[in-house]
Amino acid sequence: MNDYLITTDNMGDLPEEYAAEHQLPMMSLTYLLDGKTYNAENSLPYQEFYKKMREGCMPTTSQVNPAEAKERLSEFLKLNRNLIHIAFSGGLSGTCNSVRLAAQELMEEQPDCRITVVDSLAASMGEGLYVYKALEQQAAGLTYDEMVQWLEDNKQHICHYFTVDDLFHLYRGGRVSKVAAVVGTMINLKPVLYVDSEGHLIPLAKVRGRRKSLNAIVDYMEKKMGSFRDKNDIVFISHGDCYEDALYVQEQVRKRFGIQNFMIAPVGPTIGAHSGPGTLALFFMGDER
Repeated sequence: MNDYLITTDNMGDLPEEYAAEHQLPMMSLTYLLDGKTYNAENSLPYQEFYKKMREGCMPTTSQVNPAEAKERLSEFLKLNRNLIHIAFSGGLSGTCNSVRLAAQELMEEQPDCRITVVDSLAASMGEGLYVYKALEQQAAGLTYDEMVQWLEDNKQHICHYFTVDDLFHLYRGGRVSKVAAVVGTMINLKPVLYVDSEGHLIPLAKVRGRRKSLNAIVDYMEKKMGSFRDKNDIVFISHGDCYEDALYVQEQVRKRFGIQNFMIAPVGPTIGAHSGPGTLALFFMGDER
């Protein structure tokens, strides 16, 4: 038995089967759609969620508050008194700070427990890849302190590059102006974005046409891998109900870099509420974000 437990949240968009196989405890951020609140245990199938968005429904999301975080951490402590919690980017949500406050309170109340909260500065399957690699390191025998150090040493090597199909969802989230959304839609501009070193979502480029935008994120992978070019034994791809596009990007990565192992999963509703249907994201390790 490991002398510590790695926990995370559902913003990493890891498949349920993977989480169950690795007995990975998760906190759940919620979303509201059509007047009903959903979470990871009670969520719409992703196809239905994105169908509703395409029909005009606009979901809203909620972060985990300190009381909720304390309740979930208390449950995790029943499994192991030593926790390392990998949290959704503090640059995109207050959830990480809520978990830190809850952890501090619990350690004051229960001095025999140890909880370290790591801000992944990552989102979607970027956070998922970070957790995946951490679990590999844990299985290889890293101690608690070694794992915390590994996480700090490697978080800036988790690269996120993605494109969206509908600029208006980025406009709703304050990522582009209304004028940019209208004009970009008229001339079929597709933005390429990334998550920066502080965990913020940053527009990077604009490409005319969907296929060119998919190729562009693979181009950025080539630029960013650097010394990790031969160390990327697996690449993650997430999609907002556009699985065929995910397969296209997978094939481009396979052809260009010889990588054979992939994990493909939908962008979960809590992130998809902001990125919209047609989001396609590529996650890998590189010298820098």
